[in-house]
Amino acid sequence: MHEAFDEISTPQVADACLRLGVPLRAAPPGIRPVLPGHAAHRLAGQALPVRHYGSVDVFLEAFGEAQAGDVLVVDNGGRDDEACIGDLAVLEARAAGAVGVVVWGLHRDTADLVEIGLPVFSYGSYPPGPVRLDPREGDALTSARVGPHVVTRDDVVLADDDGVLFVSADRADEVLAVGREIWRIEREQARRIRSGDTLREQTRFADYLARRAENPGYTFRRHLRSVGGAIEE
Repeated sequence: MHEAFDEISTPQVADACLRLGVPLRAAPPGIRPVLPGHAAHRLAGQALPVRHYGSVDVFLEAFGEAQAGDVLVVDNGGRDDEACIGDLAVLEARAAGAVGVVVWGLHRDTADLVEIGLPVFSYGSYPPGPVRLDPREGDALTSARVGPHVVTRDDVVLADDDGVLFVSADRADEVLAVGREIWRIEREQARRIRSGDTLREQTRFADYLARRAENPGYTFRRHLRSVGGAIEE
């Protein structure tokens, strides 16, 4: 999966989901890597979900079920009053074989996380850790909420500087293949723009405007499919 996601981006994966009719599940805006712009801080792997209730014990329990290549997905309810992941938990995640961490919430120990080097995605940093200890739900180790979405072991996680996506594992290969084709088309379009062949010329935009004038229901997405272009979906 890392190889399939190596060159493409989450925007191309999102477009592929739309094209294939695969549910588009994105983590809320603002969840970003601790070290943005770093090529190594991209994620692709099976989700290892866990719900946080104020204590690190739930993470340690989850790591007992971890497999090499997993991505720990932490549901902390999007809270902005505590950090729930720090250097020790991330070190333990790496020791358990995880390739990264996605947090619906905040992290701390930023300098240590940068030194550790394991990709961590969150809303940002905050010094205080939890001071609460809430009752634990029965599905604490089987699903995690991330914004409006529920993530399980049946999902894969794809993340880069643009954000985090969750895709059902049984559709991931198909989505990545289409995402790669979209990437190929877009790179060729970009090359041609730099060579002086404008995007309007490539997509025969004047023809699109004429057809839309005759048929207001004729969409640009439909037109792009007919001319073999890719900008959206």
